[in-house]
Amino acid sequence: MTDILENINIILPSKEIENNIYHKWELMDKPKHSLGDIEKIVAKYGAMIGNELPNVLKPAMLLMCGDHGIAKYGVSAYPPEVTIQMINGYMRGTAGANVMARYANTDLFVVDIGVNADLSHFEGVRNEKVAFGTEDFTKGPAMTKEQAVKALQVGIKVADECIDKGYNLLVTAEMGIGNTTSTAAIASAMLKLSPELTVGRGTGINDERLQIKRRVVAEGLAVNAPIADDALDVLCKLGGYDHAGLAGMILGGARRGIPTMIDGVNATAAAMLAWGIYPECADYMLCSHLSEEIAHRRMLSQLNLHPIVDAGMRLGEGTGASLAVVVLQTALGLYKEMNRQ
Repeated sequence: MTDILENINIILPSKEIENNIYHKWELMDKPKHSLGDIEKIVAKYGAMIGNELPNVLKPAMLLMCGDHGIAKYGVSAYPPEVTIQMINGYMRGTAGANVMARYANTDLFVVDIGVNADLSHFEGVRNEKVAFGTEDFTKGPAMTKEQAVKALQVGIKVADECIDKGYNLLVTAEMGIGNTTSTAAIASAMLKLSPELTVGRGTGINDERLQIKRRVVAEGLAVNAPIADDALDVLCKLGGYDHAGLAGMILGGARRGIPTMIDGVNATAAAMLAWGIYPECADYMLCSHLSEEIAHRRMLSQLNLHPIVDAGMRLGEGTGASLAVVVLQTALGLYKEMNRQ
């Protein structure tokens, strides 16, 4: 754990700034608290960045791509090859992640952190590959400790680079067939829940595949016996490189005082891992939306996070986060421009 925590020092968000923002909301021409959670997210964001609220957000979305060794069991409605097909879509700018990021005025960066293919010919994909996909966690750990630490450090490094370029909000996104299976395993391990309470339908799988998915998670838990209170152990045994990269990104943002907009269930599993490594980082998380996946609400409760949007989404890839970025930008505009008494 010391390898990851080196040079990480997280300062708590400013309660004084948060209270000042709430006070200014009360001076506006409207009934008290009538904007509900809109007022809260501006106050939380302001407390996190710790200085003058920006007129315009400058969000950077880091889309971590990695394959999962358990995808071969048919836990998804799609075969593992679809990971590469989706990356092709990102490069063309035609995937849902691209479209929603554009409407949210969010810059999208695609990172190969663990795709099971050589992507060196994909112009625009950042190569940070730790390995060609994870191992099959029903047979043993998904990755070594060294690989897990390296993937976490990739996330920290990329977050640092974005912040150095002036981005004032980090946004999570991920792609990797089978990743909701790893997410369910992480949730089961860290929350001490049975797979029946964490395994959802992911890409819309049928009942037969759902049973396979539950069995794979149960086998992974039995074979690896992850330590619930050791997030690095859980990551090594059950996680994906996409999870690790996002967890590192969250830690990297928190140590620089920059919030991360957490997407759906997969990103929240990464947030759980980051929180398990360094609990204070949760103070720099914003929850974008509530996923339909059954593990999501339970993980959010553990992290004390409250979704900005509830639209029944479960696509992942940063799409729910983009929607919440639009809400946050609108909220900042209201705070800056609405008439005060």
